[in-house]
Amino acid sequence: MLALSIACVAAAVAWAYLIAGHGGYWRTSEWLPPLTRDPDTWPDVVAVIPARNEAEMLPATLPALLGQEYPGPLTVVVVDDRSSDGTAEVAAKLGGGRPLRVIAGTAAPAGWAGKVWAMAQGLGAAGIPPAAGASPEPEGYVLFTDADIAWEAGTLRDLVAAAEADDRDLVSQMALLRTATGWERVVVPAFVYFFAQLYPFRRVNVPGSRTAAAAGGCMLVRRGALETSGGLASISGALIDDVAMGRMIKRQRGRCWLGLSRQVVSVRPYPRLASLWQMVARSAYTQLSYSPALLAATIIGLLFLYVLPPAGTVIGLATLLSGGAASQDAGPAALAAGAGLAGWALMSLSYLPMLRLYRLSPLRAPSLPLIALLYAGMTADSARRHHTGSGAEWRGRTNAKVDAAGG
Repeated sequence: MLALSIACVAAAVAWAYLIAGHGGYWRTSEWLPPLTRDPDTWPDVVAVIPARNEAEMLPATLPALLGQEYPGPLTVVVVDDRSSDGTAEVAAKLGGGRPLRVIAGTAAPAGWAGKVWAMAQGLGAAGIPPAAGASPEPEGYVLFTDADIAWEAGTLRDLVAAAEADDRDLVSQMALLRTATGWERVVVPAFVYFFAQLYPFRRVNVPGSRTAAAAGGCMLVRRGALETSGGLASISGALIDDVAMGRMIKRQRGRCWLGLSRQVVSVRPYPRLASLWQMVARSAYTQLSYSPALLAATIIGLLFLYVLPPAGTVIGLATLLSGGAASQDAGPAALAAGAGLAGWALMSLSYLPMLRLYRLSPLRAPSLPLIALLYAGMTADSARRHHTGSGAEWRGRTNAKVDAAGG
């Protein structure tokens, strides 16, 4: 009991640090600033959508991107990544208003992750990096987005204005994910919460900080930054392309911004736990650089931070209520219960802003330890898949191990 009480105190102290000193990761306060003035000129934007078997998604998303209320030139490039469901034909029929190019993707060369290669082909269609002897293109931006992302009409205008006003090389917004089903309401807010805990948005947004990340559904990147890096060659093997993109930009001493949004929305459904499990498990072990040591540390960390506090609370109270108050265990039991409850309360409080963002009941907050257990299982299963040869899957394709996040 003494060891349990000491561990619970350590967990409570850890939660106090996370809330007070870990970049305010739990605050949902990073939003694009309101537009105060228009840029003098609106730069060219090329939107690149890698699409593999997305015939069902594109009718719900592509028209909104093509219909953006953006004052400058906008071209949309859909890269059909060898789909088998008529993705290219569906995309072509949705054209209208803005220029739309649908190009046929090719098999990824050795050393390239499938999605990054599709993104690179979209860049190539936009002339990035420029061919030898080609005239330099005017400064502009590339918007990397996904086929399941729906855009409100003025979103691109706001992104470009924010990038221009603050001289940012990368402006990224975390798409609001769908929470229509019971399992989506359980897993999705925690997914964003854990991502922010790994990559606190405030730290990402500090110029010169080592924390780098982005959200793959919405990445507006300055064309010059991409040309400086030679396109996407430096992150060719990245299976987690958004984090790799953020690191690539920061290696150039570029300025990054990552925040939240209600105007960028993912419409992809995850109706069952199996589909959500796949969403997490396909890349969790990649995030850990395929390291058994990091896997063990992660699972132990999840148990220590999230499971130990409620366990200490229950065990301590049970000991006291069963007569332990009269024994030598009374003091340690009371300490375990009190410290465990403190850690559990701090953890629950830190989850409330994310539940508010997704307009879910605050009564869900105390269940975060159970959700963390679920994520520990997903992470362990991700490692199992890797070691049994299942690998990481993207839209029906299994990728061999290439690189965790592009360095």
